[in-house]
Amino acid sequence: MTGVTGPRQVRTAFHDECAQLVEVLAGLADGDLDRPTDCPPWTVRELVAHVRAGAARLVDMLAAPAPSRAEVDATGYFGAAKFAPAVDADRIDGGRRAARAGDGAALAADFDAAWRTTLDAVDRAPAGRVVRTRHGDAMALAEFLRTRVVEVGVHGLDLAAALGRDPWLTPTAAAVIADLLTGGRPVPPELGWDRLDLIRKITGRVPLAPHERLIVDAAGLRRLSFAG
Repeated sequence: MTGVTGPRQVRTAFHDECAQLVEVLAGLADGDLDRPTDCPPWTVRELVAHVRAGAARLVDMLAAPAPSRAEVDATGYFGAAKFAPAVDADRIDGGRRAARAGDGAALAADFDAAWRTTLDAVDRAPAGRVVRTRHGDAMALAEFLRTRVVEVGVHGLDLAAALGRDPWLTPTAAAVIADLLTGGRPVPPELGWDRLDLIRKITGRVPLAPHERLIVDAAGLRRLSFAG
């Protein structure tokens, strides 16, 4: 089981986190877009292109025939096999190829159109719709949208770090991501983490201290495999 947040909460989280990113992008200067990120070799512009591609992916997936049943949930989607060297190299090259020219306002307008088109397609889909991912997995639409919240939210942390800004992770996205990482279970109180700490630590944005690693492993928190 993924956790306790339902499809309506996931939809709201995707909406909120994408809208927040649009606001940030609109204020970026050319120098900001050329900054390196902690997702090498991507610059801010290239990481934005990767996030944009991920946010838009559902449009084509929903236009394709629906598999008969789901085989993987959001946790399974982030399996280590998805980031084997050849797959990861293609992902990195794709981000660089997809990078768009223009200033922050242009990137903001492009991303805004992309995620809103995705959400329109999601809203038109029938209940229980199943989609096939680019990795070949058959997933419930709501579960794949959950992975999009993770991608936009966690890479938003990467963008904030590259830009030298405080994280702008929205409360709705933080709730969905934290739920995925914990499986709906409480975070061990001895860690003293809030949701942002949890997400940063479990996704590798901030290293785990040795004692934290022991507690995380004992609690069964999900250290998902996804690069960048």
